[in-house]
Amino acid sequence: MIPTSLPDSLIATLPGSSYTDPGGFAQEQEHIFETMWFCAVRSSELATPGAFRTVEVGRESILITRARDNSVRAFFNVCRHRGARLCAEEAGEVKRAFQCPYHAWTYDLNGKLVAAPNLTKMPDVGRTEFGLVGVATREWLGYVWVCLAENPPSFEEDVIGEVITRLGDVEAIEHYGIGDLAVGRRIVYDVRANWKLIVENFMECYHCATIHPELTEVLPEFADGYAAQYYVGHGAEFGEEVQGFTVDGSEGLDRIPGVPDDQDRRYYAITVKPQVFINLVPDHVIFHRMYPVAADRTIVECDWLYLPHVVESGKDVSRSVELFDRVNRQDFDACERTQPGMSSRMYAEGGVLVPSEHHIAAFHDWVNERLGTPRPQ
Repeated sequence: MIPTSLPDSLIATLPGSSYTDPGGFAQEQEHIFETMWFCAVRSSELATPGAFRTVEVGRESILITRARDNSVRAFFNVCRHRGARLCAEEAGEVKRAFQCPYHAWTYDLNGKLVAAPNLTKMPDVGRTEFGLVGVATREWLGYVWVCLAENPPSFEEDVIGEVITRLGDVEAIEHYGIGDLAVGRRIVYDVRANWKLIVENFMECYHCATIHPELTEVLPEFADGYAAQYYVGHGAEFGEEVQGFTVDGSEGLDRIPGVPDDQDRRYYAITVKPQVFINLVPDHVIFHRMYPVAADRTIVECDWLYLPHVVESGKDVSRSVELFDRVNRQDFDACERTQPGMSSRMYAEGGVLVPSEHHIAAFHDWVNERLGTPRPQ
C-alpha cells in the first residue's frame, strides 16, 4: 500500500489490476490496439504478389498480402460466407487468390470475391460487396502498419509525430534509411508479462546500472539512471574507449552512410505507442514490435537491421546482436519478475515513480485517456 499523501519526488503508478485484469486487457485491445496504427510485418516479407502473413491485432486475425500492382493490402482473415478463417498459416504465398478451405469461396489479392460453388446461379451476390473486408495500411520505415478503425487516425500525427516528438524532426530518423536496410537477425521472445510493464521498462533507465552491465559499459551515461528518451533529440554517447555498439565494445559493422557526424557514436531510443520500440546506432537499427496476447503475456518480435551488403556478404553480426539480445533478456526477466507482484494485495493501489521515471506518468495518463478512465488523484 502507498501512503495517502506522497512526497513531491514520487508519483503514483497505475494500480496492480491494470496489469492483471482480463477485462481491462480486453478494453485495451478494443480501444488501443484495434483503433491505432499497429506495426505488423516487415515489407520485405511480402516481396512478391501473393506473399502473405497473418497477424493478430487486438482480438482480430489480419491477413496482409501484396497485390498484383505491388501495393500492400490487408483484410480481416474471415470468409464472408460462414466466417471460417481464410488462412490458418502464419506466412505463405498464393498464386492468384485466397480460397476458403470450408466452402471454397475464393478472393483475389484485392479482396474481391471471384469464385464460389454455384456463384453463377446467384447473380444478385455482389463480388465487391461480399469481398473480404479491408483494413487501412501504410508502409513506413520498411514495415507495414495497419489500422482496424473504420476511420483511422492520422498516420502523420500518431506515428511519425511520435518520432518527431522524440528526435525533434523526422529527418533525424530518415538519415538511417531504415526502409532500405536488411534483416540480419530476428529473435522472437515470449514474455510472461503485461505489455505496459515492457513499455515502462523501455522508457526508463533507473534500472540500467542494476541489470545492464554490458549496456552501461557501452553507454556510460545510462549508469546514472536517466534514459535518453527523457530528452528531446538526445542520443546517449558511446564511452571513450568503445569502438562500436557491440557486446564487448569492439568495432561494429559498416556505418550507415546517411548518419551525420552529430549522430555518430550515439544511441537513440524511440517509443511509438502502442507497440513499437526503435533503437538507432550508427551501423544498425534494432526494431521491436509487441503483440500483446493476454493480460500477462506478450510476444515481442525484434529485428536487427543492417546495410544490405553486410547481410548478403555473411558478415558476422553476432557481437552487435548479442548486446541487445542480452539487454532484451535482462529487461524481460525483470518484467516477468514484476508481473506476479501486480496481483499482490500490497500492490493493489500501485507503486511509485522516482524523478528519473516521472515521464512514465505521461504514458499512464495516455492509457487512462484511451480507456476513458480518470487517473486516481
